[in-house]
Amino acid sequence: MTKVPSLGYKKVMAALGRAGFTEVRQKGSHIRIEKETSEGTIKVTIPAHKPIKRSTLSHILKDAGLSLSEFIDLL
Repeated sequence: MTKVPSLGYKKVMAALGRAGFTEVRQKGSHIRIEKETSEGTIKVTIPAHKPIKRSTLSHILKDAGLSLSEFIDLL
């Protein structure tokens, strides 16, 4: 099983952008991104940290509905 990588927020934002997410707003060091789906809107908050903790990134991927392998393919 592959570990969740430790990445900066810019790489995470770029990968999620390729998955169809768009930046909606930023307040302080937190960036809100959204994606419209047939089930509704998926909203995810990304902390603007370098690096993002592995556990935080794991929760971000869960909220975004992406598996670790899908996310790695987007990098």
